[in-house]
Amino acid sequence: MSTLDYLVLLATMLGIAGYGVWHTRHQHKLETYLKGDRTQGWGTIGLSVMATQASAITFLSTPGQAYDSGLGFVQNYFGMPFALILICVVFLPIYRRLNVYTAYEYLGKRFDSKTRLLGALLFLLQRGLAAGITIYAPAIILSTVLGWRLDLTILATGALVIVYTVSGGSVAVNLTQRHQMAVIFGGMVAAFVVVLLKLPEDVSLFNAFVVAEHLGKLEAIDFSFNPDRRYTVWSGLLGGFFLSLSYFGTDQSQVQRYLTGRSLRESRMGLMFNAVLKIPMQFFILLLGVMVFVFYQFAPTPVFFNQAAWQHHVQQAAGPELRALETRFNDTHTSKQTAIRAWLAARDAGEIALAEANRTHVLALHAESEGIRAETKAALLRADSRLKTKDSDYVFITFVLQQLPHGLIGLLIAVIFAAALSSTASELNALGGTTTVDLYRHVIRPNENDSHYLKMSRTFTALWGVIAICFALFARFADNLIEAVNILGSIFYGVVLGIFLVAFFLKRIGGTAVFWSALVAQTIVILLYRNLSIGYLWYNFIGCALCVVLSLLVHFALPKKRQSA
Repeated sequence: MSTLDYLVLLATMLGIAGYGVWHTRHQHKLETYLKGDRTQGWGTIGLSVMATQASAITFLSTPGQAYDSGLGFVQNYFGMPFALILICVVFLPIYRRLNVYTAYEYLGKRFDSKTRLLGALLFLLQRGLAAGITIYAPAIILSTVLGWRLDLTILATGALVIVYTVSGGSVAVNLTQRHQMAVIFGGMVAAFVVVLLKLPEDVSLFNAFVVAEHLGKLEAIDFSFNPDRRYTVWSGLLGGFFLSLSYFGTDQSQVQRYLTGRSLRESRMGLMFNAVLKIPMQFFILLLGVMVFVFYQFAPTPVFFNQAAWQHHVQQAAGPELRALETRFNDTHTSKQTAIRAWLAARDAGEIALAEANRTHVLALHAESEGIRAETKAALLRADSRLKTKDSDYVFITFVLQQLPHGLIGLLIAVIFAAALSSTASELNALGGTTTVDLYRHVIRPNENDSHYLKMSRTFTALWGVIAICFALFARFADNLIEAVNILGSIFYGVVLGIFLVAFFLKRIGGTAVFWSALVAQTIVILLYRNLSIGYLWYNFIGCALCVVLSLLVHFALPKKRQSA
């Protein structure tokens, strides 16, 4: 990075953070700190909801996911619009009518204290771990760009997020997220334009899509009924529906965002903003990753994208083996480039037989190069058993650093860093608020004044930031960060959603039945995840269904005098 890149990065980050802190410097009420001032319009709500979900992981990991697997990941979001519609109709009016700080307060009003605490604890466990991953994601970028140690980068990044969140609260999060999303959209569009301009002059946009299609990157729809496949239309519609319903309807980091609306209508419109735009946004980011893949078919490509790890191990005992693999890969990649050009030229000339022969050659060379990459990862793993060999999280940042002009590099780093700040700030704000309202005020110190709870909310927010940092230091087990967050959510979200669905629609079931059913259902989901190989989206449906069915069974099995307990 050049001096210009650092200036763009610092100006963008300090400007956005300073704006949020300045506009919330006189904030002294707990309600305003946790829920905002109830004056936000639908546009601010919509962008805030989108920014909370679209963390740095989205812009760092999703293009790499597309580079590896193509557009199929977009199916993960197919159920989301339907979930948001149901939330607007059922969940949102109840939350606003009861004027709750957190979604779990409703469980206390509907059931009892132990069910409220269970819902809050499941949220705190899942979201606390997820916050660690969202801190870890930008730390990868900064350690790669600046050459810092990853653990020190995690500590520095986490500390900045804690200061930003504790000082501003919910209002600061909402205000700054509007500007962060503007930076994010501008940066990603700029990156897409650059990758198109970087394609060879003799490769048209149409031919770029032809290459992507035949190398398996444009398969966005999979109608397979195989439950072992992670992304299909059915897992997206059903599993994705339950994942989105739980995330947007019961996760306090999202509920807190749309409860700031000045009216029910504004909150609903903010959610519908996401229902309309989320899938196109994710598709665009995935398509950017596909275009980066096409670009690298015509440009020198690293055999392993984590160049810091590669350079380290090349200088160690495994160096000769790794250099030999790199040479083989480069030779195969060069042959593939020649074959792709010959294939496209024959195709444009209408020479069908020759084009098909060249296409077959391209596919064989592509399989060979992917095989060499697999051999390289195996060799690296033998050299370091702790090394994360799935390098897709490094694809986009490698392209940014090597191909974008100076200034724009700083903007793209700012994009990912802004996304990290906005998403993690929302998570920590929700974690601190839930701990204060549902645990501390409800159980430990129920009769303190507002200023005391505001002070404790700031304290708990900072404490959760420290916990997230600690988890981030050990988060490198994840193969792909965007998948890691969704897997973590899928394990817990289904059961939490089941509790809320029982609360909304099964009015005769009491707290004891749903409490024990949720505990059993959560245990079963964890055991299934550890022992089955099905796509993780299905656990959202399984957890929810188990909780609801078991609640009904326990309700009818309990003596009548205990059903309302």
